[in-house]
Amino acid sequence: MTKEEQAFDWGHEALRLGFVLDDQGSPRLTRLGLPGDADNDPASLPLVEVRAAGHGRDWSGNRLVGTALGGRLRHRTHRASRDGVWHILTVHLHDPETGLAAEVTYRSPDGIPVLRGEVTLRNEGQSTLHLESVSSLAVGCLTPRGPAALDAADLLWAENDWLTECRWQRRPMRLTSPLHSGRVSNAHGKSGFDLNGQGTWCSCGHLPMGGLTDRRTGRTWVWQIEHNGGGWHWECGEHDQAAYTALFGPTDTRHGWRHPLEPGAAFTTVPAALSFSADGGPDEAFAALTRYRRVQRRPHADHERLPVIFNDYMNCLMGDPTTDKLLPLVDAAAEAGAEYFVIDAGWYDGDDGGWWDSVGAWEPAASRFPGERGIHEVLDRIRERGMVPGLWLEPEVIGVRSPMAASLPDEAFFRRDGVRLTEAGRHHLDLRHPAARAHLDAVVDRLVGECGVGYLKLDHNIDPGPGTSAHPGETPAAGLLGHNRAHLAWLDGVLDRYPHLVVENCSSGGMRWDHALLSRTQLQSTSDQQNLHLYAPIAASAPTAATPEQGAVWAYPQPEDTLDEVAFTMANALLGRIHLSGRVPELGPRARALVHEAVAVYKAVRADLPQAVPSWPLGLPGWDDPWIALALRTPATTYLTAWRRPGNGATATLRLPHLRDTAARVDLLYPSAGQAVTAWLPSTAELSLTLPTAPSAVLLRLTPTGTGAH
Repeated sequence: MTKEEQAFDWGHEALRLGFVLDDQGSPRLTRLGLPGDADNDPASLPLVEVRAAGHGRDWSGNRLVGTALGGRLRHRTHRASRDGVWHILTVHLHDPETGLAAEVTYRSPDGIPVLRGEVTLRNEGQSTLHLESVSSLAVGCLTPRGPAALDAADLLWAENDWLTECRWQRRPMRLTSPLHSGRVSNAHGKSGFDLNGQGTWCSCGHLPMGGLTDRRTGRTWVWQIEHNGGGWHWECGEHDQAAYTALFGPTDTRHGWRHPLEPGAAFTTVPAALSFSADGGPDEAFAALTRYRRVQRRPHADHERLPVIFNDYMNCLMGDPTTDKLLPLVDAAAEAGAEYFVIDAGWYDGDDGGWWDSVGAWEPAASRFPGERGIHEVLDRIRERGMVPGLWLEPEVIGVRSPMAASLPDEAFFRRDGVRLTEAGRHHLDLRHPAARAHLDAVVDRLVGECGVGYLKLDHNIDPGPGTSAHPGETPAAGLLGHNRAHLAWLDGVLDRYPHLVVENCSSGGMRWDHALLSRTQLQSTSDQQNLHLYAPIAASAPTAATPEQGAVWAYPQPEDTLDEVAFTMANALLGRIHLSGRVPELGPRARALVHEAVAVYKAVRADLPQAVPSWPLGLPGWDDPWIALALRTPATTYLTAWRRPGNGATATLRLPHLRDTAARVDLLYPSAGQAVTAWLPSTAELSLTLPTAPSAVLLRLTPTGTGAH
């Protein structure tokens, strides 16, 4: 084999990959970055890490490294292709001894420095292989080799809990990958940091995301695992004196996942994506990921229209809707400028003592809508006021007291050891079963096709553990993966039948927040947080995990709120998707005017949001930070929401490096009567902002007027 045949590269103007075949013919990714980046003594990993029972694991240093299977996969062929905006590289590998073949597929959208990876394994041998883990994407060249780059590297990850979503953390990599010395060498092993998801809530505890940034140069990587179940794992640490990351779906070690790959059978991993910034720090890496998410998701008109939504739940009816309570809210929402009105939980609850363990049939409760037309009286009023009606559903659960619990077969539910699972008075549907899918399709067809509902908020409020076993040889984690994939296919089917239906993804707020779902659903509920002050860091961080136009943020003014607090809660949502709620009919004239003004301002700026990318002029928000800022920028305009909470001073300095040496006009968009004082310094790209009171929040717009001092 010639030297040219032992190396190949692939990519486009924003991202270039370099590959080298080692002495055994196994390809290794040795370069990932901008075109022209040099490979100076690069580190590398095999393209895929595969672990299978009975095929051995190597032990070196402090951690397990790869497997005999991963290291034995040899290059068979590779092919570059193009599909619209997508550049595609497919690398075929095989292991002659076991007959295992791997198809490693890389995709990258033109002009966007993001790499998407997934792997398909096929058994071309004569014996069953019992898979224990398969990486979706493994990269061993995140930093140059040597201690200096590792010393300068910071890890990024996001803690994510109920009511406290999107809490990004940043710590030196050396805290988890310390420099070794003495007689023990880790030159050929791994050490580092890892995170795992668990159960059915893929983002309970942590978002399925992470990152690595060089604090000297700004070179940054941010990754996401695109999986709607808790079976995911990522690790980032030191290998061969450089930083690496490996991204997985479920594994045996972390989730008890195993998959028998019989002769002739195939298995495909969940996808994962890695974004890159050469020198722009985390902000530019998140901007690239935002652009990638827009290209990769299912197209939908909602992504461009961004209608204002009123939802009756949060700090409002709280799951207790009736005709008498809803009609005044419908009128108030319409007067405020809402374009969708969603009836949240409780519309199906009768007089039987509570709905939690009786859900599943999804029929309106006559006791809540006692008029001759029942719930249609409210739905019709919503339409008469120029809004689209919506309803809340929790499709994957069936209450133990629901008639559906008896009418559906046991095989349509999560089971383990042949026993149907019960969690908090509910069973969980297994959407691989045709009866489960038929039930949900009938519900959607009735509500959307017959009742004319144009919006479904799909919630998910139980976690029944590691998964389900449809047959004795299936591990619960494997069953969960099958259900997760069937869930995505069901969503695709719903939107294929009703392409104008708007679907919101929710799971007790943000407990199932991932791109697999957001590549299909139009919105993501960001939190159940009821405190307007605590919502600010969630709202500001939401664009790290969802495009701005998909991040549904509650704005829930109360009659007892001060005017500053009304403006604060409305500002929370102005650079995302407004989910208006609260006791709007009870607001006084000045507070109501602030709500109406916020909605009008949002409608004036929302056309820019689907093209804007995020940045954080004060850094990624800390949960207790007194000052928080989020910017969304287009080539022509920068929008900036700044929040001041109690503590610290009245003035903050916000950094906007993309406007360095650019004169700009600063306009206060909301609240128009606010007392914000601003001063823009083009030479340092710094905005001085004074907000005299706390709490307070403002929406600003910066428009370039030329170059030089202003």
